[in-house]
Amino acid sequence: MLEIFTYPFFVNAMITALLASITCGIVGTYIVTKRIVFISGGITHASFGGIGLGYFLGINPIITASIFGVLSAVGIKTVALKTEVREDSTIGIFWAFGMALGIIFIYLTPGYAPDLMTYLFGNILTVSRADMIYLAILTLIVIIFFIMMFKEILFIAFDENFARTQNVKVDLINYFLISIVALSIVVNIRIVGIILVISMLTIPQATAGLLTNNFKKMIYLSIVIGFISSICGLLISYDLNIPSGASIIFSSVIIFLIVKLYKYFEPRN
Repeated sequence: MLEIFTYPFFVNAMITALLASITCGIVGTYIVTKRIVFISGGITHASFGGIGLGYFLGINPIITASIFGVLSAVGIKTVALKTEVREDSTIGIFWAFGMALGIIFIYLTPGYAPDLMTYLFGNILTVSRADMIYLAILTLIVIIFFIMMFKEILFIAFDENFARTQNVKVDLINYFLISIVALSIVVNIRIVGIILVISMLTIPQATAGLLTNNFKKMIYLSIVIGFISSICGLLISYDLNIPSGASIIFSSVIIFLIVKLYKYFEPRN
């Protein structure tokens, strides 16, 4: 099995997994702490409309999905804040509309229908150089934003009301954060797919949450756990000849269960 580490496609997959672990580790910690996992799920499925639009227009679906994802995220936040429609209802509307729109665009596209399995379930082993560049740029943006705004993000994640008393521009930062969440979701769709991307934003963070309550430490642990899960998943995928996205998430769940059992049987003082 060690010979796989000499293959260029596997090296690319490992680099991509590291970048994805960093973005998902940072953004996912905010999502889990803020308890907006359901919103993230809505954005994930709504972005499928952008994928369909990309195929219809003949351009890179990741570009259109990024635009669509950000607009959907801002739309969900705006409708929930400015109207009487409940947030969960708003998420459901955007979720269904995005999926329906994506399917319509794909079926309207002339010629052979694209392989949607890549976007539904992902395949990190076939990630293109362009996708790697997009992910690297996103990773840099996420790192810089969270370093510059860490104190404000920490306030908002745990207590928005307190953040307002500290003169933090909560609404503006929330829009920036939800946009970054949307971009992180869309770019990582190529790695584990629409159906499974939400797991990369939650399972490593939930695992890290079993080990620490410190926000910064949780980010670091989430990154490490996400990367280990990705490498284990890739090796399992190669050995058993199964989809890489599903095996990565399977590895994440196994690691979560191991940590959970460890904490359960850990001697208490």
